[in-house]
Amino acid sequence: MDQDQGEGAPPPANPEGPLSGKTVLLVHPAWHSCGSHQVFVSQAQAYRGLGAKVLSLAVADAPGATEGSRVHKAYVGATADLAADARYYAGMPLLSVLKPDFLRAAKLWLHGNFAKILVETTKLAAIPQALAATRRIDLIHCNHFFCMPAATRLRAPHACPVLLDTHDLQARQYALRNEAGWTLAPAAGFEEMLEIELAAMREADVLVHLNDEEAAAFRKLLPLQRHALLYPAVSPAPGGQGGQDLIMVASANRANVLGVIWFLSEVLPLAPGVPVKIFGNIDQAVRAHAPALFRKHSALFYGRVADLGAVYRKAAAILLPTTQGHGVSIKTIEAMSSGAPLIATMHAFRGLGLDPAGLANVIVAPDAESFAAALRRANAAASGRGAGGDRPRADTSAAYERLFSFEAYRGALRALVEPLFTSAR
Repeated sequence: MDQDQGEGAPPPANPEGPLSGKTVLLVHPAWHSCGSHQVFVSQAQAYRGLGAKVLSLAVADAPGATEGSRVHKAYVGATADLAADARYYAGMPLLSVLKPDFLRAAKLWLHGNFAKILVETTKLAAIPQALAATRRIDLIHCNHFFCMPAATRLRAPHACPVLLDTHDLQARQYALRNEAGWTLAPAAGFEEMLEIELAAMREADVLVHLNDEEAAAFRKLLPLQRHALLYPAVSPAPGGQGGQDLIMVASANRANVLGVIWFLSEVLPLAPGVPVKIFGNIDQAVRAHAPALFRKHSALFYGRVADLGAVYRKAAAILLPTTQGHGVSIKTIEAMSSGAPLIATMHAFRGLGLDPAGLANVIVAPDAESFAAALRRANAAASGRGAGGDRPRADTSAAYERLFSFEAYRGALRALVEPLFTSAR
């Protein structure tokens, strides 16, 4: 059926909320096990908490990943935490690869133009009939520029505003991917992909940015658009007294892979014998990009776990060896919320508007030597005690509550969208 969600659907939205009677459609990539998915989950929870009825449209980013496919079923199985009144899924039929526009985009993709191929894939995604027949949509909250073709198709019959969460400047990510990946020469450049990204963004009524660095960049690139800075809400990790594990949590994106490779090749040799546990689906990505390094340290990788909360509860310290990447780091915010001691590079705190050096439970390690030294000290401390300190009063916990809690996000989101409903009617 068109809707993913039947039995076990969440209770109705808050009937007393200020957006009661409104219907919001979230459009987002069909991703799971990553920071972006957690942002989508937060959006749905916030809108429902404000009283709106929430519809979710997950858009697959690969040909053939249509409704009922193996990819679709895996996505649904991994995203039970996305609570919406109705959930839909759209994917591009496999035979659509023969369409001339897609073939032209595929030719550019061979040269590393990820922006073009993603936009074309979304253009060809089959919108579920039940969603297309929805009688009323008051606001479309779209995520990532390449989902805009689906958002604009659904906006037309409702004449409703479209808010676009940019997440980060994707052309930078694609250019970074091309530096290390295989493409036909000449490889697509940053400027070429950026123009595709900006063209899609111009279709939105409001551009929302998740961190201050990206907000500043997009205001310069698109000075005629309306912009808003809205830090994401991230589900808090469990606090408590902690345990004795030195942990790292990472999903399989390129920036995380580079950070883990740096940690294993540059940091860990300077802290021999220190036990580290690495959680998340980063394991297969490291295996693919650095097979010899993975084989050497395979015992450190625990893969994706069902109860990540238990991982945080047992942590003596959380490691954030971030060396690359743009946009806000969801795993950094999640780690902050736990109140655990953090060992991190400055880059892990990019775009958060915080000076981590001013947070008492954060050790900022700018290079491999200082990171390894902090790791050795944390291991010695964990080995010599039982329970940890009182995490709820940690500096990072307080910063999380002020900037990245659901209460902070919901209030800021309300202030942003209420004028949109007024102006649209």
